Amino acid sequence: MRSPLGGIIYVIIGVIVASNRGYFVDIATIPHLLSAVLAIALWPLLLLGVNLHLAF
Repeated sequence: MRSPLGGIIYVIIGVIVASNRGYFVDIATIPHLLSAVLAIALWPLLLLGVNLHLAF
């Protein structure tokens, strides 16, 4: 059985990285909300310089 601690730590780091990169500034619209969710899930890409801000 795997412990969920690794997943929780991954999400916490994702929230911190996404917050530092400005993904939580305005999450009132769907594209901004999706950008924030993607940034949390794919935070290692943010550290490599990938821009995950969505524009519809």
